[in-house]
Amino acid sequence: MEGLERIVREHPFFAGLEERFLNLVTGCAKNVRFDAGSYLFREGESADAFYLIRHGSAALEVVTPGRGAIAFQTVSAGEIVGVSWLVPPYRWTYDARALELVRAISIDAKCLRNKSEADHDLGYEMMKRFMPVIVQRLHSTRLQMLDVYGTSA
Repeated sequence: MEGLERIVREHPFFAGLEERFLNLVTGCAKNVRFDAGSYLFREGESADAFYLIRHGSAALEVVTPGRGAIAFQTVSAGEIVGVSWLVPPYRWTYDARALELVRAISIDAKCLRNKSEADHDLGYEMMKRFMPVIVQRLHSTRLQMLDVYGTSA
């Protein structure tokens, strides 16, 4: 667990996280990898984890009728993937596809939700860290929509 704790501690998303919270988060963590072209998750599936990207990159995509998959953002090392685990019904609202080999830390969502419910300070800390990501992803999606569906003059 020591190596996993170090990786979580050093990931930019958890910079400055209190030691007691770091231990709780690490207790929900495991190493994972995704080959190029494979999906970290698909829209509509159960949002049962989020990922700290350590190596590689992934495209966040929405599928649109008549156009197929449209990437609205690319995430890479030092970033996170997956915010749908925070809000019921805990279903993914977009796809995440590995563009190359991705190595990540998977954080078990149910485990972390339970720990956050038991320790509201941890839950508040997670919300403070995830809200900027959610707002940024919403903004990226909006810009992509303007690009794809922009008005014609």
